[in-house]
Amino acid sequence: MAQNGAKEGPGIVVTGASGRMGQMLIREVLASEACHLAGAVVRPGHDWAGRDLGEAMGGAALGVTVTDDALEAFAKARAVLDFTTPDATLAFADLAAQARAVHVIGTTGFTAEQLAKLKPAARHAVIVRAGNMSLGVNLLARLTETVAKALGEEFDIEIVEAHHNRKVDAPSGTALMLGEAAATGRGAALEDLRDPPRDGITGARQAGRIGFAAIRGGDIVGEHDVIFAGPGERIVLRHVASDRALFAKGALRAALWGQDKNPGEYDMMDVLGL
Repeated sequence: MAQNGAKEGPGIVVTGASGRMGQMLIREVLASEACHLAGAVVRPGHDWAGRDLGEAMGGAALGVTVTDDALEAFAKARAVLDFTTPDATLAFADLAAQARAVHVIGTTGFTAEQLAKLKPAARHAVIVRAGNMSLGVNLLARLTETVAKALGEEFDIEIVEAHHNRKVDAPSGTALMLGEAAATGRGAALEDLRDPPRDGITGARQAGRIGFAAIRGGDIVGEHDVIFAGPGERIVLRHVASDRALFAKGALRAALWGQDKNPGEYDMMDVLGL
């Protein structure tokens, strides 16, 4: 494992440090010369709290003590990388705003009401939130919007996503992001075009609707297909992720990008200049 050392650059705090994504984010920060790891946060009462992070992860000591006190950790941060749960993220957003730290949110599964609660924090700090942090997926979203705009309602839009068997939300945040892009291309909001979940006798599909299908199994990292099915032809746009590290790389890129930005809500389209 890379050593934190005396690197300069903004201090980064990782929440959910004991999880798979948290540990991947930590490794990405440690490998970067553009920043340093300022803290690692776990949920209150977690057995990693109070331990050296490197040792908790099964390696050499890093000189970073894991904490379950997010407020204390964020006070030393210029950015927070957060792939946790909606409720935890909302609490972290308030603390990150107090610290004026860039809050990079990869958490998915928010309700509309929960997303609205992020807005007060964005008045004081930069929030970068995306259902997917990869360059490829964000390019896919832009392509989806373009194709949806070009095609009429005779083309049904179906978004099929596949993830590992431990993912708890469906459709994925990426699938919803792609659905929003398709709806934007058709000049509407996703909630107005979203096809209800299908089970049993559902009746014929309504024209112009956007449907979703979710697959859960094994260790699938992430696969997303956007299908435009029309009379006599189909157009399929596809992205396959084979390494979760690409999400960590994107999150760190967002944290560094946000250092000189004004408070507000941003997404990876902004970060990538798309």
